[in-house]
Amino acid sequence: MSHAPQPLGAPVVRREGRDKVTGVARYAAERNLPGCLYAWPVPATVPRGRVAAIRTADALALPGVHAVLTHENAPRTREPDDPILAVLQNDRVPHRGWQVALVVADTLEGARAGAEALDITYETAAHDAVLTADHDGLYTPETANGGYPAVRERGDVDRAFAAAPVQVDATYTIGPLHNHPMEPHATTALWSQDGRLTLYDSSQGATKVRDSLATVFGLRPDQVTVVSHHVGGGFGSKGTPRPQAVLAAMAALHTGRPVELAMPRRHMAAVVGHRAPTVQRVRLGASSDGTLTSVAHEISTHTSTVKEFVEQAAVPARVMYGSAHSRTVHRVAALDVPSPSWMRAPGEAPGMYALESAMDELASALGLDPVELRLRNDPAAEPDSGKPFSSRNLAACLRDGAARFGWNDRDPRPAVRREGPLLLGTGVAAATYPVYAAASHASAHAAPDGSYRIAVNATDIGTGARTVLAQIAAHVLETPVENVTVDIGDSDLPDAPLAGGSSGTASWGWSVHKAATALVERLGESSGPLPAAGVTVTADTTDETAEESPHARHAFGAHFAEVAVDSRTGEVRVRRMLGVFAAGHILNSRTARSQFIGGMTMGLGMALTESSSLDPVFGDFTESDLASYHVPACADVTGLEAYWIDEDDPHLNPMGSKGIGEIGIVGAAAALGNAFHHATGVRLRTLPLTPDRVLSALR
Repeated sequence: MSHAPQPLGAPVVRREGRDKVTGVARYAAERNLPGCLYAWPVPATVPRGRVAAIRTADALALPGVHAVLTHENAPRTREPDDPILAVLQNDRVPHRGWQVALVVADTLEGARAGAEALDITYETAAHDAVLTADHDGLYTPETANGGYPAVRERGDVDRAFAAAPVQVDATYTIGPLHNHPMEPHATTALWSQDGRLTLYDSSQGATKVRDSLATVFGLRPDQVTVVSHHVGGGFGSKGTPRPQAVLAAMAALHTGRPVELAMPRRHMAAVVGHRAPTVQRVRLGASSDGTLTSVAHEISTHTSTVKEFVEQAAVPARVMYGSAHSRTVHRVAALDVPSPSWMRAPGEAPGMYALESAMDELASALGLDPVELRLRNDPAAEPDSGKPFSSRNLAACLRDGAARFGWNDRDPRPAVRREGPLLLGTGVAAATYPVYAAASHASAHAAPDGSYRIAVNATDIGTGARTVLAQIAAHVLETPVENVTVDIGDSDLPDAPLAGGSSGTASWGWSVHKAATALVERLGESSGPLPAAGVTVTADTTDETAEESPHARHAFGAHFAEVAVDSRTGEVRVRRMLGVFAAGHILNSRTARSQFIGGMTMGLGMALTESSSLDPVFGDFTESDLASYHVPACADVTGLEAYWIDEDDPHLNPMGSKGIGEIGIVGAAAALGNAFHHATGVRLRTLPLTPDRVLSALR
């Protein structure tokens, strides 16, 4: 154990690691509260319509069944801040899988049996669940996710593109994708006699869950406590409250006992969000030396009839490459489908797949090395805003990655490397992700024994937040990290934003840094021993985070990949992937590498294995479990390496850090798709590159 301060960036072992691998860590559905009941949700089996009748007698007659909640008897709730939380309030069925009942019993098996015993009759209506590029319902919204304008245009794109001597005009398609965290969405709820609500919830932000549930049940925020000490992944799907939290609280209110609700895996696709499908048309015009003269990125996607969510896939094109003429457009159709939501790097992950694939196609058309093409179009300022970059080391990432990967030894000709039936190829793609930070509160406490305690309602979704926040505080306090205890994951702690948008550490860390700095100043003002109660200071970064930066702030990266394509079976196997990232100052080299590789692994799944589709007849996702929706397994993930260029960027936050949780997935699928083209000479523009598609293209 170290007894001296460690530099910020040291590979400190995550604090909760031992608790997790030994089973000591408790998750939302592992509270074992006395008298706890178990709930099983009942999804609608029609794609659109209304519940005409629910016969509950058979379910209620089963041993151990305590209640069946429906729209007829469930507690009435207030209008929520998110329409997906308005469950069991009316008979409407907006999409298949919408929850229409909840069975509560002594055991989980009893609740499931009760759900199967319900007799539900529906009145159905015509539905439409399939997105097409020319769908009649497509419209242009005001904004896309994140508040970005849906349309941005500079210059005369059509004229510039028509005049360009080299052109790429291609459409790329990605179907729906699902987050599938290891821990399903789960909540254990209980009400106290004085009307307080306590939730143990699998969430990326307990403060947000507290506020939303207070709204739903007409409570003050201080009457709700949400605990999210350990969360088994989320990837965006737990970024805002999901229906299980409301349903569990309803059931606990109705029965007067604690209720546990863990979402069945097969139900999750319909109620916890998904990455919406996108149809993306990219048009690039360039001069004969590879200089881009026009960039057009136009996407079509879907949302639900419950609420509008527009995947911001065209936004990265506003950041990446310089061009005098640019058009980025989002269009969306409201279909009878589950509500889409956030999934790791929303917008950037699908958008950069299309843009970076088109850049590879342009390099082929020019006969130019793909790395060199990107270097020639690396702008000095953000193309759309004109703001200077706070730091932009994309070129350094490309050059360093090329050297590490051995890119310059590559034969640029496609379909020339073989090992028997295996076709070998390499590809490259760039990555970007914006820098976000939100207002956060924190407290720092000094105890007479020389120890310190930090309190902030951050959430650790597997990223190592506890560890990094302790490092930030220890760095400011100039004390060994072992002297710092960190309390997180409880809404009774100082308010903090959710873990999302790669903004967690920047937001929480900023307030922790400010609180620790104020504590050092307070301690320096007095001499002698501390009072028995110690000294506590608080910090609030509302003012700092509200200031608009004069700089464009983004992380950048470069992916390099090698694949082997089996010409007999159509299998695409990854031989190696290498990523180099420029994401400010890295605060913990051990957990950072884990985050980068985790993102790259999700990009591998996006490119090669993960596939979902909406059944046009039944209106549901045909791949709704881990047997049919194939996330990468250990055997798929070989030879992954992650490196970074440590940046000194003074325009970010006191730690000089950028987010790292999402940039690893951005561009990874494009690098693999580009490697597939180099291996085979065939360009596939629809993901994933499954054997059926590969064999059809090769024959």
